[in-house]
Amino acid sequence: MSLRLIPNSSHSFHLRRNRNPYLHPQPIFHNPSLSHRPTKRFSIPNEPPPMEVEIKLRLPDSSSHQKLSHLLSSHHIKTHYQHNIFFDGANAELSSNQAALRIRFYDDDSHCVLSLKAKPAISDGISRIEEEEEPVEPSIGRACVEEPNRMLLMEWSKIVEKVKDKYDITRFVCLGGFRNVRRVYEWKGLKLELDETIFDFGRNYELECESEEPEGDRDLLEEFLKENGIRYSYSHISKFAIFRSGKLPPCF
Repeated sequence: MSLRLIPNSSHSFHLRRNRNPYLHPQPIFHNPSLSHRPTKRFSIPNEPPPMEVEIKLRLPDSSSHQKLSHLLSSHHIKTHYQHNIFFDGANAELSSNQAALRIRFYDDDSHCVLSLKAKPAISDGISRIEEEEEPVEPSIGRACVEEPNRMLLMEWSKIVEKVKDKYDITRFVCLGGFRNVRRVYEWKGLKLELDETIFDFGRNYELECESEEPEGDRDLLEEFLKENGIRYSYSHISKFAIFRSGKLPPCF
């Protein structure tokens, strides 16, 4: 469920719960303290950004997605409901340098992650991209969606400080974003993520798998899909690139 803050006459706030937050989100925030420091950071100081390597196979339609979900049902671990919001500098300092700053909210804002991605490359269904991540209090994340320049006050954030210094950003803007339903499976030693991504202009379906041996694992997944008559193609662009283009990739 999502939370709506309703002001009373004394300017304090009450929480009201809304049904169907995924279909009717109402993100309004509770006065966060931006001086809050997270207890955990995912990035390591003075280390080069880690490289995320994933297999990305696109499915043509909802029927293929449903068929694959049914085939993998006995291997299902969990399902995440994600809300992805992106930011840039006022002069497109990030996007002009092939970088993306994202806040991802999980499962009715149960937790939130700030990430910086850069230098994307995708070929033959294998994506490689530099990625750094940090946990953020969901209330702080929502406040930044409402007022992007609140990020300038997040001096505890290694990612924000890096973005400001490396890309010379003095003002942030919110680009908007999209929602994603991610079903997670453990299958033959692999962690599979089956995505249904909801853009304002349509839905995209994709199978992802982070891998240390992407070529071999891609071949294994392709064999499984072919054996079960599920059509697919190699993904050629990221979800963020689809979002920015404002249209779904051509059907195959």
